[in-house]
Amino acid sequence: MKRRAIAALVAAACWACGKPAPVREGGTNDVPPSEEPPVALNPAPPIQYPPRLYDQRVEGEVVLRLFIDSTGRLVPESTRVAESSGYTGLDSAAVAGASRLRYAPAKRHGIAVSTLFLQPIQFRHSQASQPGAPAAPTAIVPEPMPITRPPVRHAAPPRADTTRRDTTTRRDSSGRRDSTARRDTTPKPVTDTGPPAPAPAR
Repeated sequence: MKRRAIAALVAAACWACGKPAPVREGGTNDVPPSEEPPVALNPAPPIQYPPRLYDQRVEGEVVLRLFIDSTGRLVPESTRVAESSGYTGLDSAAVAGASRLRYAPAKRHGIAVSTLFLQPIQFRHSQASQPGAPAAPTAIVPEPMPITRPPVRHAAPPRADTTRRDTTTRRDSSGRRDSTARRDTTPKPVTDTGPPAPAPAR
């Protein structure tokens, strides 16, 4: 009986240790996120749909690359088209209207920081047919997106030179031995051929 009670207590303790951290009513954990993206503050999108393209029912999405400082102020000269819609008119309208976008700054560990991010601009013709649509059709400005950086690739260390050097005797163009080549220093065997032969009589 005691063994069963001890086993039940151990199982309960293990179950309690494996439980996830309690979640607050708002649906988030107590630990704040370390990075918070910028937040768009415009009550209405300030980017106008080009009327001629709107009448032609031309749609597309432009992705802008924007930079804001730690106060949330957009630096206009940093605005670039990261992804084109394929239509120059839509791209130009997005860039022209970007200067009127307002943001709350991004935060890192609760401190406002400057950041570079991506802002999609959607030109959708269907929104003008909705009840209460504005007279001048505007683009849709979704939430900003962080720029994902590709993984850093470290250069491979240089390989050791494992090739053997050529130690054969080299000769220059005149047939002489090349003095820069390595000489063969191995001893040669000596053979005794006897006394020299006498010179022939004349």
